[in-house]
Amino acid sequence: MNVLEFILGLLIVVVTITGTLFVLVLPRQPFGIERLTLVVNRSVRLLFVGLSRLATTYEKKDAILAPTAPVALLGQILFWAASLIFGFGIMLIPTTHSFGLGLLQALTALFTVGTIHAGGPANVGIDIWAGATWVIVVALQIAYLPTLYGAFSRREALVAMLESRAGAPAWGPELLTRHQLVGITDTLPDLYKDWELWSADVAESHSTYPILLLFRSPEPWLSWMLGLLAVLDAAAMQLALSPSTAPSQARLCLRMGFTLTNRIATSLGWEVDFDPKPDEPIQLTFEEFEVAVAMLQRAGFPLERTAQEAWPDFHGWRVNYEESMYHLTDRLTAPPAKWSGKRSYLREASVDPHRPPHRHPGSNPDATFEVPLVVNSPWSFRKRHMHRH
Repeated sequence: MNVLEFILGLLIVVVTITGTLFVLVLPRQPFGIERLTLVVNRSVRLLFVGLSRLATTYEKKDAILAPTAPVALLGQILFWAASLIFGFGIMLIPTTHSFGLGLLQALTALFTVGTIHAGGPANVGIDIWAGATWVIVVALQIAYLPTLYGAFSRREALVAMLESRAGAPAWGPELLTRHQLVGITDTLPDLYKDWELWSADVAESHSTYPILLLFRSPEPWLSWMLGLLAVLDAAAMQLALSPSTAPSQARLCLRMGFTLTNRIATSLGWEVDFDPKPDEPIQLTFEEFEVAVAMLQRAGFPLERTAQEAWPDFHGWRVNYEESMYHLTDRLTAPPAKWSGKRSYLREASVDPHRPPHRHPGSNPDATFEVPLVVNSPWSFRKRHMHRH
């Protein structure tokens, strides 16, 4: 019996150490035992989502959700500590002849580098092993944080730059319209190129370290998901509406963009169709697309096709990334932007990107910039209201 208990405890310790190394050291998508940390991340996210249901505005909801990633990081290290204490505690049963005393000895050894032996007869070898293991785990966790911050910083820099180009919250047709209104459409190829490189970076970092998905942008109305979706929609619209003048970088950006969405979806265990048919249904309607095309036409954007003629090509591009992006924006409660799907925990509404006033000599001096505002009913009220109907 003692041998079986020791083997069980050893197995728990080895699985915990292996999972920790895979999460903190090995750059790969989580497919094996390292997926246990995804359970921790999901549990923490659901906790904060539940708390955010009480918020009455999107800004307050975003403020409640902001600590999700740091708490999930703390939850990971506590999960590893608990697993190691449990495993070493079982391994110590043959020495202490008590599971309770084994846990006490494992607990004290883990956090004192094996220098304190409380809880029955000491097993010096296991105590030192437990203490040394915890020191290594903490050291790896400390080295892990700069990697996360570096990836987060690279992600957010380009998202912040997009605010003046596509509005807040970002929207693809708005991006094309603003570039036309201020006469900078010649910069679109460089923008698509930058976002192609950005997509490659985020695809690698966020599929390797899923905890990055829980880090929200510093500003409530900015979101890397909405930024990517806006750029992909702008590229798809330009290719569909103006095929002879659209830059080749738009096509490359789209390819890398939906590669990113598919890789992240796969790393989270979602089913993904990597080769959807161009005519498969999408949630965005032709009427919504037609309204956006009319906006581009009023802005003077050069169009070679009508909305009716361009719709099949745009539809064929969007079917590659819409489902994954909508799933992500809903799961991570992104700002309720246009063309970004519904939110399970927000009122079914979308917010138009607000343009800053165009100031020039003789313009209205009282014009001010208004931030978007969405008011959401408290969850308890919404639930009662739904039951009445």
